[in-house]
Amino acid sequence: MRTILITGPGGSGRTTLAAATALAAAAEGDHTLVLGTDRTDSLGAALGVATGPDPVQAAPHLTARRPDAALDFRRDLVALQDRASSALDLLGASRLDPEELTPLPGAEELALLRALRDAALSERYDTLVVDLPPAPQALALLALPEELRRYLRRLLPPERQAARALRPVLGRLAGVPMPAEWLYETAARWDLELAAVEAVVADRATVVRLVAEPGPAGADALRTAGLGLALRGLATDVVVANRVLPEASPDTWLAGPVAQQRKTLEEWRETYDVRTVAHLGHDPRGADDLTALAVPGVAQPAPATDWPVTDRLGEDGVLVWRIPLPGAIREELDLVRRGDELVVTAGRFRRVVPLPSVLRRCTVDGAALRDGELRIRFAPDPKLWPQGR
Repeated sequence: MRTILITGPGGSGRTTLAAATALAAAAEGDHTLVLGTDRTDSLGAALGVATGPDPVQAAPHLTARRPDAALDFRRDLVALQDRASSALDLLGASRLDPEELTPLPGAEELALLRALRDAALSERYDTLVVDLPPAPQALALLALPEELRRYLRRLLPPERQAARALRPVLGRLAGVPMPAEWLYETAARWDLELAAVEAVVADRATVVRLVAEPGPAGADALRTAGLGLALRGLATDVVVANRVLPEASPDTWLAGPVAQQRKTLEEWRETYDVRTVAHLGHDPRGADDLTALAVPGVAQPAPATDWPVTDRLGEDGVLVWRIPLPGAIREELDLVRRGDELVVTAGRFRRVVPLPSVLRRCTVDGAALRDGELRIRFAPDPKLWPQGR
């Protein structure tokens, strides 16, 4: 299944283009699912069909759905209360009824991730189009599975589960209660669910499509989003320049905006594969308008997102880890080695990444940013490096 994640700055028309992309894929015969994220039904407004938690047929071969965060949150918390019933009874806690539960911050993101996972595992669709939130929230959402799994592994290490039979004994010796079985089981289930979502996001058949209106604000948002996605190792197949004004127009007042858009598009094309979508002169509504937008097809080639390790032991005595970071600024970069992990900070973004196995036996020898690529040099540690290498 090919997955297209669509985001961009707020007000860029990303939801409309997500609907148009899904409609175009369905028109080619692909069984397509489009997922919406807005609380208001902006996806349904674009498609001309109301959407909600239940899948609806929006067009031939096209299914639309908008997950209900409140429903998922209530279901999950009620299930958690049932699993922890013994602990809650011991503490004298009063259970919460489903009717009094309201979603906490983050519930919408988790509901969308679950819908993304379920769609991938169902194997019912050829193409999945996801209308992500605006770029800042979308970047945080895409980072969530990896970061939550890392927190779970640190707080409840899987290897400790092997000592289940010893927990009562250890509890008596330590004088403190040991974590209950249900806690480890819950953590293992969450880790499995998050791993499934992470696999979908990291899959080579998954791309991120950025939508922006050409202009100064769109250029700044695109530069920031591109850097955040690159740090996550996510591929951007194309940048869709939306609401592009016609070059030839009898209206003289359009000359300024047209010149500004032209300048921005020239700059974008130096870095990205840019496709333009013309301004229709009105807000697109319904299948006819969406078809008229002529969005890029879903079969665009995905660029490589590998972070290769280059062997320069013979020439310079180092291994070089090359991390593409287009748009990064040298003064806003920071690297910290922490055991077998590297903490990379680029602007407002940070990621903790495990070192490739060959680099774990090395020490950091320096780093440089050249042509939008971070190159980190590692020198073999004589204490750990195999002799004769």
